[in-house]
Amino acid sequence: MTFKPVEICVYGADVICPACVQLPSSKETYEWLEAALRRKYPDQPFVMTYVDIFAPPADDEEKRELAQTIVEEDWVYPVVVIEGNVVAEGNPRLKAICAEMEKFGYQPSAPEGKKAE
Repeated sequence: MTFKPVEICVYGADVICPACVQLPSSKETYEWLEAALRRKYPDQPFVMTYVDIFAPPADDEEKRELAQTIVEEDWVYPVVVIEGNVVAEGNPRLKAICAEMEKFGYQPSAPEGKKAE
């Protein structure tokens, strides 16, 4: 199967969101999510990007605007965006993120010890 690799952006900050004091940091969430998705979709390329909401990339207007919205509207971060669609805010759920990826043609690998159907 050939498809365009999706971009998964995790928006966050070094400072933990006030509503998420007991949760992992945005960077820890980014690292966990990337590892989990690479295990679930091996050999299926996707691009992971971390965007600091207080220092978004100057050369990407879309990412800059969303980062500004997150700050101005006090969204709970990290915010996970797949191909421009916000799929998680605060404590992301892997199931929701995977469901969104599968809309783009990604197929989960079979868990170890089980045959793929």
